[in-house]
Amino acid sequence: MTQVFTFPGQGSQRAHMLQNLPDHPDVTLIRQQAEDTLGVKLDTLDSQKALTDTVNVQLALLICGVAWGRYLQNAGIKPDYVLGLSIGAYPAAVVSGSLDFDDALRLVKARADSMKSAYPSGYGMLAITGAEFKHVQAAVNLLQEKSEKVYLANLNGEYQFVLAGEKRVLKSAAEQVRSQGIGASVFLDVTVPSHCPLLKEQSEKLLAMFQDITLKTSNSLYVSAAKARVLRKPDDIKEDLALNMAHQLHWYDSCQMLAERGVNKALEMPPGSTLTGLFRKVLNGGECYSIENINLKTIL
Repeated sequence: MTQVFTFPGQGSQRAHMLQNLPDHPDVTLIRQQAEDTLGVKLDTLDSQKALTDTVNVQLALLICGVAWGRYLQNAGIKPDYVLGLSIGAYPAAVVSGSLDFDDALRLVKARADSMKSAYPSGYGMLAITGAEFKHVQAAVNLLQEKSEKVYLANLNGEYQFVLAGEKRVLKSAAEQVRSQGIGASVFLDVTVPSHCPLLKEQSEKLLAMFQDITLKTSNSLYVSAAKARVLRKPDDIKEDLALNMAHQLHWYDSCQMLAERGVNKALEMPPGSTLTGLFRKVLNGGECYSIENINLKTIL
């Protein structure tokens, strides 16, 4: 089968997610490498309190994704493609063999620090489901015409979207959509306005950091959720990783592209199962699994 590993983004985190990693020597080495590089114990990153901090969330998601991805690879399950949502692009790049784990740890910490510093409060992200693109975009356009800070950040499915911006404006956008008699909304567990122009300056600073980082040709094909296409050149992957915080994400188009390329199996790395549900709507007749919700013996 042709398969893709998917890696979730911010909002999927949960308390003690790093305490339930697989028991394997390579995972032990990943844990130790992370602690040595960051200078902290992993249990300081994933407590309920710690996960209120953007920096801890993004680092925990990176470590969790790499640990599970490497574990499956060592068990003989090799991805043909890797696809990450937002911060999930970083563990995807590491598991693909393109980005060194130590470099990823340093880059993700810098990424999260800059996002947190730029928007310490009052901003976030909101998911809207059950509405068409035209209604969501119309609500965003109406508010932007009033100089409000709200953006369509993620196009996750035919009827699933994520907005980014000021929380009070996000609430207004959701009310505007619901006034059409459609859609439901919920604030995500994200405290920064990702995937919109509000983070342009921060993304460009991160790109400058990437100039001192060497990426390798990947073993698995890296898919950009921002461009919905495969990237092969190390410099293109660098740019995608650095700038994705300020770019709109096209998850639905990315999944469709992979289905057209013959992908018929999708494995979502912990934590969460949201990406599995989104992929299942595209991959008709294919196999979609959330690793944390299955007996691993069924795929090993």
